[in-house]
Amino acid sequence: MKKVSFEDYLQQQFELIKKRDPAIKTIKEVELYPSFWAVWEYMKAHELFLKGEFYEARKISQKAARETGIEIHPGAQIGENFFVDHGHGVVVGETTIVGNDVTLYQGVTLGGTGKEHGKRHPTVGNNVLIGAGAKVLGSITIGDNVKVGAGSVVITDIPSNTTVVGVPGHVVKRDDVRYEVENLDQIDIPDPIEVELEELRKENEALKARIEKLEKLMK
Repeated sequence: MKKVSFEDYLQQQFELIKKRDPAIKTIKEVELYPSFWAVWEYMKAHELFLKGEFYEARKISQKAARETGIEIHPGAQIGENFFVDHGHGVVVGETTIVGNDVTLYQGVTLGGTGKEHGKRHPTVGNNVLIGAGAKVLGSITIGDNVKVGAGSVVITDIPSNTTVVGVPGHVVKRDDVRYEVENLDQIDIPDPIEVELEELRKENEALKARIEKLEKLMK
């Protein structure tokens, strides 16, 4: 994430939030968004972290976490156009890598499993939406253009251009068409149980048709 002046950052965030939250009406409202301050403080803390000033960096990030409800470790690497909608309960771990155009909702954790060393947090690709309450855990990779459904728990790598739901997370939709980042629908996501039942129904219908055909041939 590039360092910019506060005025430029304010304008950038206004343009960003306008695309992702229809509630915003004026540029002044940007300063009321927890994400606005959490990311601004993260940029300052990250700069200190890269200089080896770990205590000062953590001091800034912890103060921001208390004030915004969004905890971003200063060691995390975050790309452009990162946005946290609402935000309370969001945690982004130290070795997390986040690409461009990523949106998180409240309660999301990009965390570790407690068993790993070194790179122990997720790598998230570009143009990714992670729904409310979802947990993405461990040194795994989430590809580009992925939607993670609300409440999902993801503990394995997820390929690009997919939709993931469930506990643990399963890919329930995959295509080669890139969705627009403005399409932030968290609920229009397939139910994995319904998908499997539909597949079984189709297989059953195909078997019944085949049996009927064989029975006619035997008459």
